[in-house]
Amino acid sequence: MNSKTLTLKNWPARQPLAFLLLALVAWLALYQTLMPASEALVAALPVDRSSHLGGALQFFLYDTPKVLLLLTGVVFVMGMINSYFTPERTRALLAGRSEGVANVMAASLGIVTPFCSCSAVPLFIGFVQAGVPLGVTFSFLISAPMVNEVALTLLFGLFGWKVALLYLGLGLSVAIVAGWIIGRLKMEAYLEDWVRDMPRTSAAFEATGLTLADRLQGGFNAVREIVGKVWPYILGGIALGALIHGYVPEDFMASFMGRDAWWSVPLAVIIGVPMYTNAAGIIPIVQALLAKGAALGTVLAFMMSVIALSLPEMIILRKVLKIRLIATFVGVVASGILLVGYVFNAVL
Repeated sequence: MNSKTLTLKNWPARQPLAFLLLALVAWLALYQTLMPASEALVAALPVDRSSHLGGALQFFLYDTPKVLLLLTGVVFVMGMINSYFTPERTRALLAGRSEGVANVMAASLGIVTPFCSCSAVPLFIGFVQAGVPLGVTFSFLISAPMVNEVALTLLFGLFGWKVALLYLGLGLSVAIVAGWIIGRLKMEAYLEDWVRDMPRTSAAFEATGLTLADRLQGGFNAVREIVGKVWPYILGGIALGALIHGYVPEDFMASFMGRDAWWSVPLAVIIGVPMYTNAAGIIPIVQALLAKGAALGTVLAFMMSVIALSLPEMIILRKVLKIRLIATFVGVVASGILLVGYVFNAVL
């Protein structure tokens, strides 16, 4: 008995490729059952499926396992990939690059690195110590929380590849241009004194030589760490999305966040900044808003402001940045987000 249990427990490490293939098949099979299962659960409840409550319950019962399943799968895969992109390796790739090229690299690395706004202070300090230019650092810090693998995969799963690619292009553009502008403004003097005075460190790193089994363990660790932290935000976001889906009239959302109201985009950004959530929590809300007639550009602006300009992130960054630099950062990024919202409301 103990021998069998030990063998099953060690199976992923002993045969990692076979485990990955079987896990993929199981994941796909489970994903296909979500819609009929949610409908069956609502049918078993004493509610009318066509009522507001029935619609809200079906939305919640379908989206909750769907988002958690997508998130678990993506975080697991990215946890394996992220073993190639440690903070040391990321700093080494960015240090010593020319402006422009480095901004593009930094924003692109933000897609595949598992850092969020809560990591802002230690990452910022590490980048400064490694000699990474200020504007390049901001390109990375904007991209990492806003254009990450969780956001892109959930957008793909809920809205399709066109919306996911659109968000990818917009997010990278905002991160690259905003970082470049901040770099050209030469605002190093507005770092806190203790940050500027830190001794510079080498950006070198050592290869780890991890095996597939090691990277598999990295995937498990990422799921435990990330999904374990964000699931309350997911439930909260889906619950709010379900209420919007079931009870908010379409005409109200169309007038509040539609393309015809010029003030809808800046209002969406203002509303989004004080919110404290992440891509996994905000995307179900975005899904419900779009279904109720909100304009795509307005909703994307709202989503970007929530993820990239959250008030808690500003409070954290205040430890290393002076007020003027924080205000410049917010102003530049908010301007880019507003432009994104207006342009896509005009052309789509």
